[in-house]
Amino acid sequence: MPSRSAIRNQLSWLRRLYGLLAWLLLVVGLAVVVIASRNGVQLLRLFSGRDLSALLKLLGVLALLLIPISGIYSVASQYAFWTGWLGGLPQLPQRPAEGSEGRDQTTTDLGESPHSAIVYLDGIHQSERDHPPRVSAFLQELETRLPPDIRLLKGLEAYTVTPSRLLDDVGSGWFWRRVFALQEHHPNALVSFACAFLVQANNVIKVGISSDRRYGPILNYELALKVCRRLSETGLWPDPTGQSGPRELVLLGYSGGGEMAMGMADYLRRLCRCPVRIMTFCGVFSGNQLLEQVAGITQVVGSKDPVAAFGRIAYPGRLALLPLSNWNRALRRGQIERVSISGMNHNGARGPFSERYRPVVAAAVVNALTAAAAQHA
Repeated sequence: MPSRSAIRNQLSWLRRLYGLLAWLLLVVGLAVVVIASRNGVQLLRLFSGRDLSALLKLLGVLALLLIPISGIYSVASQYAFWTGWLGGLPQLPQRPAEGSEGRDQTTTDLGESPHSAIVYLDGIHQSERDHPPRVSAFLQELETRLPPDIRLLKGLEAYTVTPSRLLDDVGSGWFWRRVFALQEHHPNALVSFACAFLVQANNVIKVGISSDRRYGPILNYELALKVCRRLSETGLWPDPTGQSGPRELVLLGYSGGGEMAMGMADYLRRLCRCPVRIMTFCGVFSGNQLLEQVAGITQVVGSKDPVAAFGRIAYPGRLALLPLSNWNRALRRGQIERVSISGMNHNGARGPFSERYRPVVAAAVVNALTAAAAQHA
């Protein structure tokens, strides 16, 4: 087994190589953007079609190199975090004592402990705790429709294992700070799009790791610990008896957040010692995880959503061709409920965060929760 110093050196080498390739990709991409933009018409005359083609090929090669190195770096950094070299795993929080501040925060307006706590897990566009305006509007719509005995926990980053933001990552925070600054202040829309693409590519890699049977358990357990800490900080630490906290956890995931919910559900059930329910809307997930003890799974899908439909092809375990997969076993046990919304897409003007479908999705989530609570009672 390699020594700590050897693995640290390998991680440092991967970080430098990752940063170098990322900067090369960004520089070449900016060059292509400048050449193709209206402000670069005069500069375009200096380049022949062959030169531009060479730049595009170089951009593609850098992207092909950056993606696997980024994935290796993500796995290596999570292993380093697991072994304690990046601060160590956080301690499991203690249950709030009776009469403490945490207990007071969990009471509803009626003076009773909430029945459920919903943990919202955003899609791959998430880069920090603050949600985009359209997502915030959806969460506000959902919160106004929730019964008083159901609480909503938002502002949780599902694509970093540490309690910090992506900007504070030990290995790559310096790179993301520059990317976000460029995304916010650069006037060219294509540059902002390229920066947003880098963020989403990083989060897609995290989704892929979560679904992997070899490396996924490490990431999913670390994320479950992170959720436990947030539940404790907000006074929503579960209590199966219902005396000092919610009796059930609900993981509500949008898009790639559905995969993160599937991955950490069984770990949260064991850590919090309470039932855990999964709900997804426009979810993209594998269904490879342990689902036997999950209280239930509700899918809210749009009839015009190609991304969620592609998820079934990307993860063949959800196809009927593999009847012994974890997902198909859960389907036969009756754990899975599917709610279809006609005409809804994955995002944009016809997505779940649009003004047209925002109340429809919120109502579908609340109806599923109410039905599950009534069945449980």
